[in-house]
Amino acid sequence: MLSPAARNRNKPMATPKGSASSTGPTGFAKKSLLDYVASQRSGFEKTLRELVETPSVSADPQHQTDVAEVVSRAADLMQRMGGEARVIDTGGHPMLHGRFEQNPEYPTVTVYNHLDVQPAEIADGWHTEPFRFIAQGDRYWGRGTTDDKGPALTALWGAKYALAHGARVNINFLWEAEEEIGSPNFEATIKREKDRLATDSVVVSDTVWVSRSRPACPAGLRGLQGFRFTLETGETDQHSGTSGGAARNPVAELCQLIAECFDAKTGEVKIPGFYDAVVEPTPAEIRDLKKSGFSTATFKKDHQFKSLRVTDPVEVMKRIWCMPTFEVHGIAGGYHGPGVKTVVPPRATAIVSCRLVPDMDGRTIAKLVKQFVKERNPDVKVQAEHALPPYQGQTEGPHPDAIRAAMKFAFGKDPVFVREGGSIGAVVSMEKVLKVPVFFLGLSLPEHGYHAPNENYDWQQAEGGMIAFADYFRRVAEMATGD
Repeated sequence: MLSPAARNRNKPMATPKGSASSTGPTGFAKKSLLDYVASQRSGFEKTLRELVETPSVSADPQHQTDVAEVVSRAADLMQRMGGEARVIDTGGHPMLHGRFEQNPEYPTVTVYNHLDVQPAEIADGWHTEPFRFIAQGDRYWGRGTTDDKGPALTALWGAKYALAHGARVNINFLWEAEEEIGSPNFEATIKREKDRLATDSVVVSDTVWVSRSRPACPAGLRGLQGFRFTLETGETDQHSGTSGGAARNPVAELCQLIAECFDAKTGEVKIPGFYDAVVEPTPAEIRDLKKSGFSTATFKKDHQFKSLRVTDPVEVMKRIWCMPTFEVHGIAGGYHGPGVKTVVPPRATAIVSCRLVPDMDGRTIAKLVKQFVKERNPDVKVQAEHALPPYQGQTEGPHPDAIRAAMKFAFGKDPVFVREGGSIGAVVSMEKVLKVPVFFLGLSLPEHGYHAPNENYDWQQAEGGMIAFADYFRRVAEMATGD
């Protein structure tokens, strides 16, 4: 009987180079896998260098050719490994679909990652050139090493082993290049391509552990709704001595408006109705948080914070994973040069966003924010920016059990299922369009510096990740055969 993916799939590929016959998986002992990953280290590092040194900043039009180049390099890599690679036109930055298909009767797993990265400048506090790959011992420095090129390659190397050692599974890869700008073309593209992207499940490797000593998998993702507040009260800078007192000050008015939106000291959002759809974490979830091994001191150290709003570990975890937020990312307007230029500026802009938790709807929040601003300062223009829905993941069932077992096999400890504070818009789209469950097998650590200066990845996580993915693919294959 064909798997759900096989019913919609085009003609399958030939067996990938190096894969075993269909006699069953062999060679999955821990020592065999350790020997394999040790032999692959130089090739992995060489490839990661090539991808990191291609500055695929999706948000910057000046890097458009670099984004296309990194997708092209990834396609060549998959072909060299024996797969089929198809670059898909999205109308924006391209997407890569890699296929390692052995038999239409085998289950298909699709691995999702992204190849685009956040902007980075050495002036932001980098100790090295952001787009120069630096290997220091077991640690790799450079933008994209952990978010998300390192984990993407780790999963690919794990797949290579599983296929070469008889795992009865088809493994596909969906690598997009617009995740860092909210995946604006992702859903429309996979709708158009859904027959060729047919799969039985998806596993995402773009999430962060609680700490190096404790593997973690998300049981949910926060969503995002961004906003731009703009206020214009004049045409040019004016002398504060001749006009100050009578002139409106847009920078000050935006500061006041933001202070009315939320309490900056406590983080409490003051917009009526903001918390109406929030579902508080259950007692079971709170127990899982307490067992997660989270440390406030380690959290502060990893993120280089001098102080926090709260210090109780459970309260910190609730705030970063389980509760919505209102954040201010920047206010622009007026004078920023040396000395004091005594002007009243004509305009100001504030960039803000709300992180959303499951059951919250970005459109509802956008309406609440716009109405609130209109009532407080009707001259402020509110533009809703890109939105990402929250996601509620699965923690029970054969796939989560397979992830638990694979991570324990690779890293020696059971993972904890906690929520993830960040957003991955593609996750909700894949579940909705492809109509399959989405799971998570992340490898990044808090100290790896997601979106931060001095981003890094390390060989220990790559080594364990290759073993975990290889073992996970084997277990998915065994689910279908009942072995």
